[in-house]
Amino acid sequence: MTVNSDISLIDHLKKHFGFNSFKGNQEVIIQSVLDGHDGFVLMPTGGGKSLCYQLPSLIMDGTAIVISPLIALMKNQVDAMRSFSTDDGIAHFLNSSLSKAQIEHVKADLIKKKTRLLYVAPESLTKLENIEFLKKIQISFYAVDEAHCISEWGHDFRPEYRRIRPIINQIGSAPIIALTATATPKVQHDIQKNLEMLNASVFKDSFRRPNLYYEIRPKISATKEIIRYIIDNTGKSGIIYCLSRKKVEELAETLKVNGIKALPYHAGMDSATRSSNQDQFLMEEVDVIVATIAFGMGIDKPDVRFVIHYDIPKSLEGYYQETGRAGRDGGEGNCIAFYSYNDIQKLEKFMQGKPVAEQEIGKQLLLETVAYAESSVCRPKLLLNYFGEIMPGKCDHCDNCLHPKEEEEGKDQVVKALKLIFAVKEKFKAGHVANILSGNATSSVKSYKHHQIPEFGSGSDKDVKFWNAVLRQSLVAQFITKDIENYGLLKLTKKGHEYIAKPVSFMVTLNHDYEAVSEDAAMAIGGKTSTVDEELFIILKDLRKKLSREINLPPFVIFQDPSLDDMAIQYPINMEELQNIQGVGTGKAHRYGKRFVELIRIYVEEKEIIRAQDMVVKSVVNKSGLKVYIIQNIDRKVSLIDIASAKNLAMPKVLDEVESIVNSGTKLNLDYYINEIMDEDHQDEVFEYFREAETESVSDALEELGEDEYTEEDIRLMRIKFLAELGH
Repeated sequence: MTVNSDISLIDHLKKHFGFNSFKGNQEVIIQSVLDGHDGFVLMPTGGGKSLCYQLPSLIMDGTAIVISPLIALMKNQVDAMRSFSTDDGIAHFLNSSLSKAQIEHVKADLIKKKTRLLYVAPESLTKLENIEFLKKIQISFYAVDEAHCISEWGHDFRPEYRRIRPIINQIGSAPIIALTATATPKVQHDIQKNLEMLNASVFKDSFRRPNLYYEIRPKISATKEIIRYIIDNTGKSGIIYCLSRKKVEELAETLKVNGIKALPYHAGMDSATRSSNQDQFLMEEVDVIVATIAFGMGIDKPDVRFVIHYDIPKSLEGYYQETGRAGRDGGEGNCIAFYSYNDIQKLEKFMQGKPVAEQEIGKQLLLETVAYAESSVCRPKLLLNYFGEIMPGKCDHCDNCLHPKEEEEGKDQVVKALKLIFAVKEKFKAGHVANILSGNATSSVKSYKHHQIPEFGSGSDKDVKFWNAVLRQSLVAQFITKDIENYGLLKLTKKGHEYIAKPVSFMVTLNHDYEAVSEDAAMAIGGKTSTVDEELFIILKDLRKKLSREINLPPFVIFQDPSLDDMAIQYPINMEELQNIQGVGTGKAHRYGKRFVELIRIYVEEKEIIRAQDMVVKSVVNKSGLKVYIIQNIDRKVSLIDIASAKNLAMPKVLDEVESIVNSGTKLNLDYYINEIMDEDHQDEVFEYFREAETESVSDALEELGEDEYTEEDIRLMRIKFLAELGH
């Protein structure tokens, strides 16, 4: 290789890129490449990794091969390189998006030695025809970008990345530089070992990003909180990450109907739509991208002001890299993640059936994520420590530093929990253990006769949520582990046995409810949060009671408690707004709503409440395919048994869906089916029961009316008929 040594690196930098100085370790890294050394570069997002191979490729003879995982990333970087040159041939990419003619054009420029930088997908690199072609050109060096993809411990592991070194050996030897924004010491060693460059020069920049604010929020009404945040930060660019494609689509649609310029991005979309959505974000035609992790790797948008994680990621490396896309220009960057331990349990279930070794890795990565989310320690300090960097002091710029969590001594509780796990022969999951300790005699506890053991209720001064928190924090401390084969069963570790024998101080973090139900479930039970106006809720209950006496109907027929909860959050003051309240709909609003909205309007005026209408989440009209199917078939008077059979559902599930449809305001007529299974006298008896009943409880109705006379299905069907006829 030949290097022009008459011009200094700074002069080259000014000539090719127009910069007057290097950032961090860029200069020494570039010099190392020019000197022909292998190099491992660990540099946080926004630190300028790309320049470390772009500049030497322009200085050295031959073509630098950059192995990159994403087609969109290649296109962006090639466009950027061409913008600094008068000849488009200076940079090319070779991947599956090119036609045959385009591939021939790229190869012609390479043969003519016009191309200094060639981006190649690992899949393209392994094709025999490409290997044979690349043997013909002079290669200055290889750059493996996003090198964490090599490691099974990395957050974006790609098996084809592990074939890079054998392919390089076939093409021809040249220096290698591996670059990543996130790698723990374990991942770094794995990368260097796989690329056969254990003796490479290692360059690490600090992972500290002082402009980034980190916060974890309990996952309660996350969609509402996200909409509120974005509206409060109107015009700012942001990325929202979700783990599933379905949630990406749903959330993007919800943001749009609430007046937010947002688009989805995930691997299941066709490439043209995906590219178009990405370009609209980069061109600031939209403010927000809702995406899976497929979005963002190498995206050069410096002014992303917030990164929100609707779902907590599977690993801290993934989390750090995704949050690193905020504030790359050194300006404001807010990183907010919504966390529920339920989500972690879902991720654990997804791992079942995978090879044990893969489950072990996944379990460890999740455990580290839980430790981070639930910790009361300074968040940047924790993140830096995870990547092997020590940060003195604290940041005073994260939720834990600005709003310290409450802690209490938990040594005795931890010992109590560990001893119980041992007493039940390490054959039960955390929820079961927590129920025993708190004295909660669930059907599962009774079935194993664990309500009769001495330990039952030994921790009844604390609730189930507290004991679950103790068990999670014991997992983090590695006193217990979860069995891989029977995922979720708690086992004592050697460290756990040692702790029982010799316990020391153990502070349990309190204050946050990380067992929050999912958003859908929260809505199903009313979504009641701390934002409910308790005074208004009581006034609304009084009005409902008064109205129920006037029209001689049970209060729950008029509006159920979840609807009153929502009114006490949203403050609807006209009929249109009332129809958007959970469980109301057009029918109920017009039948019962006038006095409620008038009461709320007067209350709002008297209390001088500033209604945050821009925080009200408009729901996307989205009746699932199953609901539409049920409605259509009930209209056609198809038997519910046939509907259940056609959809391979149990009857209780069908009734759940029917109840949901009726509660949302849609009228259904089930007389044709009820008349088949119940005589008129029995129908009248149940109907009159609900007219007088204080609650809508099915079990109360069965107890009152007699289980020998009626089934649960009978009662549920008549309750649906009752609500459909009198509730709307």
